[in-house]
Amino acid sequence: MAGSFDRVRVLIVEDNPHMSAILRTILQGFGVRMIHECRDAETALRSLETLNPDMLLTDLYLGEMDGFELAQHIRNDENSAHKYLPILMVSAHTERSKVIGAINAGINEYLAKPVKPIDLFERMVSLIERPRRFVRVPDYFGPDRRRKQDAGFRGPWRRSTDEQYEDVEDEVA
Repeated sequence: MAGSFDRVRVLIVEDNPHMSAILRTILQGFGVRMIHECRDAETALRSLETLNPDMLLTDLYLGEMDGFELAQHIRNDENSAHKYLPILMVSAHTERSKVIGAINAGINEYLAKPVKPIDLFERMVSLIERPRRFVRVPDYFGPDRRRKQDAGFRGPWRRSTDEQYEDVEDEVA
């Protein structure tokens, strides 16, 4: 990474104090100096306004409001000033349904526990250096769920802005 993490502000939302301490220690090892911790999603939402973090790390299960609901609130609440905040879910629940749930909630990245520092570092670099554009469709607002833009794609287009397919087809014929 070209720069460093010394000016990155991170909010950790983790109900387990031991896991929160592990994440804090790893982040400090990367040079992150501004780290704030919350034990539940409700506290995190209240803290967002004063902390103005650059990145949020959240667990899935947090109490009354889970990590999916937290992300959906951040992305979709009309009063949210942090709609584009990079959100990284760190969870031991790696079933396909949970990962898909995170994607559909507008979470940028998903990292399985136990956390390896190199994996966290790579996800953070990706969020900072290669952010995905955000899209708004009737039932979703968040990072584009398509990770790659394949210029050679020849299948059916699924978005109204993908009218370019007709042009590509004409050029091939």
